Amino acid sequence: MDLNAEVDQLVRQSQTWIPLIMQYGSRLLLALLTLAIGWWIVNKVSARLGKLVGLRADAALQGFISTLANIVLKVLLLVSVASMIGIETTSFVAAIGAAGLAIGLALQGSLANFAGGVLILMFRPFRIGDWIEAQGVSGTVDSIQIFHTVLRTGDNKTVIMPNGSLSNGIITNTNRQPTRKVVFDVGVDYEADLQKARQVLLELAQDPRVLSDPAPQAVISTLGDSSITVSLRLWTKTSDYWDVMFMLNEHARDRLKAQGIDIPFPQRVIRVVQETAAQ
Repeated sequence: MDLNAEVDQLVRQSQTWIPLIMQYGSRLLLALLTLAIGWWIVNKVSARLGKLVGLRADAALQGFISTLANIVLKVLLLVSVASMIGIETTSFVAAIGAAGLAIGLALQGSLANFAGGVLILMFRPFRIGDWIEAQGVSGTVDSIQIFHTVLRTGDNKTVIMPNGSLSNGIITNTNRQPTRKVVFDVGVDYEADLQKARQVLLELAQDPRVLSDPAPQAVISTLGDSSITVSLRLWTKTSDYWDVMFMLNEHARDRLKAQGIDIPFPQRVIRVVQETAAQ
């Protein structure tokens, strides 16, 4: 009798919890299946999106877009799976929002740098390998990270600049245009033959690295205190800018001197007037 009673009691209890197991077990199984399939799809979609972005952008933007899409899609997937097994997603989303607000207030500077990195990667004011001048620093862009940009100066120093201040300031990119204008000024003596000085500078511009269109010009730009400034203005490829500038600095003095044209030292004439004492 006792055994039959226990069996009957077990049967009655099973009639209560077996439907619950069937109901919530099927939900849990479906949620786990959705999570597994969704996780695989998210990885495939984010990787595919990164490849599509890579066709039109560099590796830095490709990795950023792929990672950001992966994180966002996985968060949405977890929220959907949680709702499938009966978890109230409203409170879940509210908790995520509160945590995000707290983190945002604690990391205001980092978030500003993050936003600056997004703007730089999206609008691309410069690329890796460009020579830029910004925030009083100039150098070659080595890498563009989410929070900072790494520059290499001319004397091989590494400068790490926060993207927040970099994106909000003035940026001079010397590599964006294929050509650059070279302005070479030299001061000659007031007694010098100006036409001959102009001719000497124009002969210096007859270099294969100097572009013929627009044609080089030699003009008298200023009349200074101790010299007359003759300005040679020419165009060259951006990659040849410094080589042409160094060439002009090296040969201008000797060519002018060979033609009897002196480059005077800065000087100033001071007249001293002595006042006589009143009678």
